[in-house]
Amino acid sequence: MRADRLHMRLADRARTSFAAAMSTMSGIARWAAHSPMSDPAGHAADLAAEPADVPALARIVQGVLVHLGWLDAYGLDASRLAGISRTTLPVADRLADVLRRDPRPLHEPRVPADRSPGTCRDYALLLCALLRAKGVPARLRCGFAAYFGPGWEDHWVCEYRDGATWRLADAQLDPPIRARLGAAFEPADVPRQAFLTAGEAWQACRAERAASETFGHGDEGTGLWFVKVNVHRDHLALNGRETSAWDGWRSAPPAARRMSDDELALLDALAADPERPLIERSPDWQA
Repeated sequence: MRADRLHMRLADRARTSFAAAMSTMSGIARWAAHSPMSDPAGHAADLAAEPADVPALARIVQGVLVHLGWLDAYGLDASRLAGISRTTLPVADRLADVLRRDPRPLHEPRVPADRSPGTCRDYALLLCALLRAKGVPARLRCGFAAYFGPGWEDHWVCEYRDGATWRLADAQLDPPIRARLGAAFEPADVPRQAFLTAGEAWQACRAERAASETFGHGDEGTGLWFVKVNVHRDHLALNGRETSAWDGWRSAPPAARRMSDDELALLDALAADPERPLIERSPDWQA
């Protein structure tokens, strides 16, 4: 068996085992434990050495990552990063890349050119890992943000427990990006009206409180079908599957972008209760 296939099989087995373990945990404790993607592995000591408050942890993430879609905000030439994959890395691999580029402690900000390039999900995942390392229940949420422009843009954030309340944090919103967007709120406390989880977006569209065509990813995908993709991704993330086959939505042909009545019923149920035990379903274009 090829090494890459063996690695994928072992990774799938680890994710399946973790999802089964999560189903036996009670209450919010299920989100205080690392998932295979958030586990820092050999870098646990690096995370343990960092401060515990959420704004400080968000600043740490901002100081080690740079967003591939916002390079001009930092005066970086996009051609220097051509060919870099947008695939979300496990935190252990991400930290290895961060420290390879600059071996200083994580709380020491890097200049943008020396940061590890990633996407919104990498920001959310690294912040989630830092919070879990401090014993704070945290999880990734897939949904749509209203602060990037007109409409609701496909986006990932970190949701963390603050006492009896779940709060949203978007570590991607560092000073240069906040200045571009004119965002006045704190990245560690994103207003609920500024971000809808995929389930909330689905319910709003189904009840005709929102137009489905305003939800999506630029010109690459919009509408209720795209909301459906994120409903599945949010449900999977809440069960320790922060990446999945649903990330390949760009490859879905038009014929696969339809929904049956049975599927609508399943999506209604997932949207209403995304935290339910894992329901595995392959994307339509892989069926």
